[in-house]
Amino acid sequence: MSSIIDISQTLAKGIAVWPGDTSFTNFWVMQMNQGHSCNVGSVTMSLHTGTHADAPLHFLSSGKSASEASLGAYIGEALVVDLTSNGETVTVVTADDVAAIGEVKAERILFKTSSAQSEKWNPEFAYFDAGAANALVTRGIRLVGIDTPSVDKSDSTTLDSHKIFARADIAILENLSLRHVNGGSYELIALPLKFAGMDASPVRAILRTP
Repeated sequence: MSSIIDISQTLAKGIAVWPGDTSFTNFWVMQMNQGHSCNVGSVTMSLHTGTHADAPLHFLSSGKSASEASLGAYIGEALVVDLTSNGETVTVVTADDVAAIGEVKAERILFKTSSAQSEKWNPEFAYFDAGAANALVTRGIRLVGIDTPSVDKSDSTTLDSHKIFARADIAILENLSLRHVNGGSYELIALPLKFAGMDASPVRAILRTP
């Protein structure tokens, strides 16, 4: 029997969002304690809140939207790479970090860093430099994930790593919750919702162990 590990951030009031982006709010449209026949809730949020999948439309004007995602990339064998095991603070994922992974069969690689977000926004999070992004492309992977808000540096205006991954048709997961996950092989399931014409989608991401 396999066990399920939830690697999604909880969507709740106060969750950190990119400065200037839409904050998460939730409210009731109907409530039984107000005399309605059922409870009906509603939310407002940026599609980049919490654990989410970036679509190419996020950074390419002619890129594919969330509804056009190739779902096979989001399901299958995945390797969690723990960059925190030596106790040092991870500021950037480099080509050397990718080379240190060695030979693996997994087509999906998730990176655990020491700079995952909490409820307070912190722009000093780990990201992939261009060397790391290109090194991952040469591995022929289908998906890359990280436990920070972006695969690029917080002040990047060119979004180089996003574009390197997009050119290689590599799916992107951001804001994964990996603090409680050990490095190793798992099965990943993290399907984006079918938002037509939109640039991203929240996901309920899980890992399953054999």
